[in-house]
Amino acid sequence: MPLVLAALLVLVLVMVGVVVVRPGPVGRWLGGGDAAPAPTEPTEPAPVEVLAAADTGAPMPSPEGLEAVLDPLVGDAALGGRVNVAVADALTGQALFDRGGDEGTVPASVTKLLTAVTVLTARGPGYRVPTRVVAGEQPGEVVIVGGGDPTLAAGAKGFYPGAASLEELADQVRTALGGATPTRVLVDSSLYPGPAYGPGWDDDIPTGGYGAAVTALMLDGARRDPKAGRGWAERVTQPDLTAGQAFARLLGLPESAVQRGSAPTAPTEATGTPAETIEPGAELGVVQSPPLIRLVDIMISESDNIVAEALARQVALARDRPASYAGAAEAMAGVVAELGLPAGGLTLADGSGLSRKNLISPTLLTELLALAAGPDRPELGGIFGGLPVGGWSGTLRDRYGATPGTAAGAGVVRAKTGTLTRVHAIAGVVTTAEGRLLTFAVLTDQVPPDGMEPARAALDRIAAALATCGCH
Repeated sequence: MPLVLAALLVLVLVMVGVVVVRPGPVGRWLGGGDAAPAPTEPTEPAPVEVLAAADTGAPMPSPEGLEAVLDPLVGDAALGGRVNVAVADALTGQALFDRGGDEGTVPASVTKLLTAVTVLTARGPGYRVPTRVVAGEQPGEVVIVGGGDPTLAAGAKGFYPGAASLEELADQVRTALGGATPTRVLVDSSLYPGPAYGPGWDDDIPTGGYGAAVTALMLDGARRDPKAGRGWAERVTQPDLTAGQAFARLLGLPESAVQRGSAPTAPTEATGTPAETIEPGAELGVVQSPPLIRLVDIMISESDNIVAEALARQVALARDRPASYAGAAEAMAGVVAELGLPAGGLTLADGSGLSRKNLISPTLLTELLALAAGPDRPELGGIFGGLPVGGWSGTLRDRYGATPGTAAGAGVVRAKTGTLTRVHAIAGVVTTAEGRLLTFAVLTDQVPPDGMEPARAALDRIAAALATCGCH
């Protein structure tokens, strides 16, 4: 009976994480009909499944069957001189295929899966990151204290949906000061001790539009323009001061009234006290980020590097480590050990995967995914919500279609990709033709510099082949 119950729980988690629905017009494109409207108000059309649910009773592929199917694909010259692969059964965690599975390999953005699991473990899905304002040491001085929320917006509409806003924070401060106008804004971003840029980052990353200076206070992921599209965007060089200046403008102060500083220790809470009697350190306002599970979803679905680095630092803070690259790496490795995941070959330098110093084994990734799909750690199932779907969403939107040998993966491969020059990786889940859910990871870090497209196609053929199993 316990085994049956576990299987049912896995099925529920898998369906929550893996079944994707698209209501509205997209439902009609996929053949779904609209639900009948209610008499007084319109209703959403019936959702349409675009991923098959896993069948816990489906047969498991055999190691021999997988070897026969995958060996020729893993040997594709387009994957370069080092290809490490692991495939496992999601329900039982049983290893089914291994070619260098225990070897640490540069994972690029696949690192974000590890960041997601460790932060959900350390903080929990409902945690929100605060941004606070406290009274300064001098009369009329206010201090905005960065808590590490990368999604904070200046106004009601920033880059990230549902983000906290400085506008609301400024309103709270005005109320707490009894309508008095502050004279100076200090910016306290000391929660992150630095450095701002990660070890092992390529030289062009700080200015290349996909990375930025990582500070404890920032707006819109350090984007210069919150209306910039997803992916590449110009970033500001001092995100904390930029945010402080935006806050000052909302309070009616010039940018010249902003400088870096430190918050005093808070003795009391201030609510409507006359400005001249508020003690230094008293809280004047606070806003909260969206729930952490939403930040995880954004990080994975958009492969957002700045959100990833912020989440890695939340692991550090939860484990009483410095909120730095080194502190986050140490804390994340500690959580991996706590979870009983295989840490052989694991080296971490950042949480986004921009660093070439990161090494993760395919086996660690497949076991991590199986743990998240299982019944023992239900909070980890949130990692599946943002995983791109082959031929449908995210970084897999334009894959698993026209390239020969990949079409079978459309709609049934759900995975995180990773790309740096010479590095191409993919890790996720796939439902076989018979309905068995598998976890898989393919990491390669010696691809020729001009070989990105052939390498991606080779990776996609491996995942698509899993979708056609069989493989008995």
